Amino acid sequence: MKLYSTNNKNNIVDLKEAVFKGLPEDKGLFMPLVIPELSQNFIQNIEKYSFQEIGFEITKALLQGYLSDKEIKNIIQEAINFPAPVIQLDEHKGILELFHGPSLAFKDFGARFMAQLMSHFNHKEEQDLVILVATSGDTGGAVAAGFFDTAGIEVIILYPSGKVSLLQEKQLTTLGKNITAIEIDGSFDDCQALVKKAFLNKTLTKHIRLSSANSINIARLIPQSFYYFEAYKQVKSLGKDVVFSIPSGNFGNLTAGLLAHEMGLPAHHFIAATNINDVVPEYLKKGTYQTRPSVRTISNAMDVGAPSNFARMLDLYHPSKHNECSTWNTMTQHINGYAFSDKQTKAAITEVYNTYNYIIDPHGAVGYLALQEYQRSNEGRNTFGIIFETAHPSKFIDSIQGLIPTPVHIPARLLKLKNKEKVSIRLSKDFDTFHEWLKKRYDIQG
Repeated sequence: MKLYSTNNKNNIVDLKEAVFKGLPEDKGLFMPLVIPELSQNFIQNIEKYSFQEIGFEITKALLQGYLSDKEIKNIIQEAINFPAPVIQLDEHKGILELFHGPSLAFKDFGARFMAQLMSHFNHKEEQDLVILVATSGDTGGAVAAGFFDTAGIEVIILYPSGKVSLLQEKQLTTLGKNITAIEIDGSFDDCQALVKKAFLNKTLTKHIRLSSANSINIARLIPQSFYYFEAYKQVKSLGKDVVFSIPSGNFGNLTAGLLAHEMGLPAHHFIAATNINDVVPEYLKKGTYQTRPSVRTISNAMDVGAPSNFARMLDLYHPSKHNECSTWNTMTQHINGYAFSDKQTKAAITEVYNTYNYIIDPHGAVGYLALQEYQRSNEGRNTFGIIFETAHPSKFIDSIQGLIPTPVHIPARLLKLKNKEKVSIRLSKDFDTFHEWLKKRYDIQG
């Protein structure tokens, strides 16, 4: 498998280098040189395949012989060992539950796949691999769980102080061993900027084997494409055009869907659902992309004002790939964007419970609202919409509990963290401070 940088298509590397580097030196993002189309026989008979078999077929096609079938199967079996069920609400909409993994968030799929792939590549290396990851909530917990106690790999998680839920924070700060949590006095965008600057700092990269576990790493996107096909499989018999409504922050999840579509996923349309951090919906409406500082909301995993994966979205819709049509014109043919306030999100949580007796988390509620908007349009009528429920509602219990009459069930694996002691290192958002901390930790002189 070969990959190129979105900033320079002549900057080509193999999968191992892309996974370990995370980010090209030219500040682009890695993309597959070839996006293969899956066979029509596979698509037409997808209901005959298990979730793991779907993951195997996609990975095998993308990797193009880079790993053996046995190696791919071993990675899939270890990483994708929990379900992703579609819960049908009514004849026009359903919820894809992506929270059945260890950390109760969709990011378990990417984190566990990446952990297995990196472990496979890393076992012959003498120097430890250091993974830097920024999180707005769920990424950190998934990465911590996926890489916990993995030999030869250390994980350093940066998260914005006071801007993740209590239980999310406990998932980051209570494991110990090879997991270190850094509490940054700033926003998620500040955390993400620190990670990117570290990767581009030659002093650090000369002495530390750095890699990333954010959705900037291509290894995260590959497994996130699996559940698009898995969801389609479950609703195929309804015989309706299928649309996907994706709560979006850094836009890795949506980008994985676009990748799946390029590979043959029969998706009628995609919906980019955001909270008031709406730089991508604004672009889809006006054709102008303008990043800005993120604003805190109750759907905190989407509090992103400069989504990294937008570069991949632009690359997928580059005029060279679509008969010279403009990027914006082509993208808007496939994606609608909608943004909602906390007030609207809270009302949606109540509405979903009262109408369907289903407890939805704030991120899924934003996806629900966006699907409603789309299905009111002429294009959206008579479609079946799949809303991504990206995290278990108990992770946002403080935001949900007063909106519905039923207590939110907290799974045992999350409840046991409640009384564990938080262990974190608090730093400013200044890169020099983070740089000095890394130098001291890894005994880098000069």
